[in-house]
Amino acid sequence: MKKFEGVLLCSDLDGTLLSGNKSVSEENLKAIEYFKSEGGRFTFITGRMPLFVSEFYNLIHPNAPIGCINGGGIYDYAAGKYLWTQAADPSILDLVELVDKHLDGIGIQVNTFEHTYFCKDDPVMVWFRVITGAKHLVRHYREIDEPIAKILFGVGETESMKDLETLLRSHPAADRFDFVCSEKKLFEILAKGINKGTLLVRMAEILKIDLSKTVAVGDYNNDIAMLRAAGLGIAVANACDAAKEAADHVTVSNEEHAIARIISDLDTGILKL
Repeated sequence: MKKFEGVLLCSDLDGTLLSGNKSVSEENLKAIEYFKSEGGRFTFITGRMPLFVSEFYNLIHPNAPIGCINGGGIYDYAAGKYLWTQAADPSILDLVELVDKHLDGIGIQVNTFEHTYFCKDDPVMVWFRVITGAKHLVRHYREIDEPIAKILFGVGETESMKDLETLLRSHPAADRFDFVCSEKKLFEILAKGINKGTLLVRMAEILKIDLSKTVAVGDYNNDIAMLRAAGLGIAVANACDAAKEAADHVTVSNEEHAIARIISDLDTGILKL
């Protein structure tokens, strides 16, 4: 039996596997290859759409499906299809309309399982397109006739994250959804009960891996559910305080080849499952 057989290692991308310049270090790449060669299953669970991770998929070659949309889908890149998705209730657009009418400075993006639509532009949405390479597909949110995976809001300097969340939670349909801050400038609405943690559990079931043999690594609020659900939850040193508190262990930062350190610590027994 190989050393990491039966182990699933899931990493967040931005702020965790990726360095600040959105690259993957050679140290991390070599460690991931070693982990896979010893029978481990490696993948990433991200807030991004599958389209926005092709560069990293082709570089890393995960040997398990990827988790995407902050828990909304499990995608088999090799087959080019989703293995599982969870769409949001259509009333999610009523919450979008509430924000559109009352908070002028908020950027609005609607994600279906195949497309990202920019419904209201702002500097945050421009920044988003730069870092992801997303096409500038413009459509009014009421004209989108595809199942909705999530809503993403861009919060700039003229509005506050607190005001946005307070307004959303005031809507009568708010209890049909979950809310998460996925970046300092990004706030999301997801289907109820959908997060990276529920996705990790579903992925382990698909791969027939014992949940106690799963490792999750993250840095931000949208990673907390995943850190708690895994057999071993690890926060990077640059993680927010809430993520560190939710984790079982805190490792080095994303700039110090955190995934390589974790694999080494698993290999030597410093970290145990």
